[in-house]
Amino acid sequence: MKVLIVGARGMLGQDLMNVFSEYEPIGVDREEMDVTDPESVFKKMDEVQPDVVINASGYTAVDVAETADGQQDAIAINGMAVGTLAEICKQHDVPLIHFSTDYVFDGNKGDPYKETDTPSPINKYGESKLLGETLLQKNTDKFYLIRTSWLFGKHGKNFVTTMIDLGKQGKQLTVVNDQIGKPTWSYDLAESVLTLLVEKRPYGIYHLVNEGAVSWYDFAVEVFQELQMEVDVLPVSSEEFVRPASRPKNSCLANTKFPLLRSHKEALQNYLSTL
Repeated sequence: MKVLIVGARGMLGQDLMNVFSEYEPIGVDREEMDVTDPESVFKKMDEVQPDVVINASGYTAVDVAETADGQQDAIAINGMAVGTLAEICKQHDVPLIHFSTDYVFDGNKGDPYKETDTPSPINKYGESKLLGETLLQKNTDKFYLIRTSWLFGKHGKNFVTTMIDLGKQGKQLTVVNDQIGKPTWSYDLAESVLTLLVEKRPYGIYHLVNEGAVSWYDFAVEVFQELQMEVDVLPVSSEEFVRPASRPKNSCLANTKFPLLRSHKEALQNYLSTL
């Protein structure tokens, strides 16, 4: 199985490269293939002739996406580029794995969102990811659309490393306690993708997340407890901690189609041991 991994130098991309190592994955990033340039994508696909494409590239600056330039970049990378990838994968008769986010939902449901629930994003980043989802499903039938949430990992800046860095400064931290989600280790996500392919699961939408719902505040406290760091963490509301982009209040994803991943607490312990 020849696997082409797009966005191979990102946090998730590097974990995918490691997990798929026995399949001799071919990793590309912006320098080798520009996902926003159809000619670049087609050229690389013809050159590699992969059996499957995994798209781990993406625009992730949620707040910057609220600006005019940021929104343009988000639409190009998270939206239009996905449609291009899907179209070219269909021409090559190759399945495409693409990652989306809990932020395609508004967070008002109350219960965890199932794979069949209708998206309704409340920020520009979520809108760009939904555009990608729509174009993916429109342009190819052979796809795995994987929604995940609150990613943390060894190969990139994330909430956990940010909390650790801030905690070392010895200052009081304020973290929102009214946004609920499921933190997910990028390595566990990568392993689940491999299982999805090896077991030849049916194409479609999957919610792959570590289990256990927490607020950002709860998660920060867990990080410091695991590391036995004495840090003063103060819970605040979203109204008190205003940011350019609105965040869903409860965007927990329900995994109803795949064996449940382990708890985020266990994943966090494992992850912290690798730092």
